[in-house]
Amino acid sequence: MTAEARPAAPPLTERQEARRRSILQAGAQLAGRGGFEAVQMREVADAAGVALGTLYRYFPSKVHLLVALMQDQLQHLHASLRRRPTAGDDAAERVAATLMLAFRALQREPHLADAMVRALTFADRGVSPEVDAVSRLTTAIVLDAMGVEDPTQEQLSVVRVIEHTWHSALITWLSGRESIAQVKGDIETVCGLIDLPADTRR
Repeated sequence: MTAEARPAAPPLTERQEARRRSILQAGAQLAGRGGFEAVQMREVADAAGVALGTLYRYFPSKVHLLVALMQDQLQHLHASLRRRPTAGDDAAERVAATLMLAFRALQREPHLADAMVRALTFADRGVSPEVDAVSRLTTAIVLDAMGVEDPTQEQLSVVRVIEHTWHSALITWLSGRESIAQVKGDIETVCGLIDLPADTRR
């Protein structure tokens, strides 16, 4: 049965935010050691020092937790890129370099990366707010690298194709079906769409 989307939650207090942070850290540690299957909610609660019922109030399932972890990592990446943008002669080069930077960050912890990507893949409508937040952050990161503040619908379409390719490349690399060099080639190829004249994309 598909879960219904939840209404937006009120802002967290400082204490609640600290508790949420502890839960995310515990989930990341478990996922980093053993991937998706290693993230068991009771073990997360024990590691975070919270009651199981409290954990479920923050994250109704481990899919919610792992997608929130992906959101958290992208927020840190976005902030870092705002401070120090990637270099490149054109938008395509900058976006490709940015996505490879994100890929290499995930590559450093492959079990955690696999857990987060699997959670995104398994997410149903009940996880829509978290998935939408991940999508918005990814789009913002790509648009920043492009140097675009007010994108056209055509530019947003190109960004969506780039995001789909990046996500697919992550899955194929995590499954051992694609090398890092192939991932880089795929990302550079799809980023080439950015600088194509509009009439060649129709």
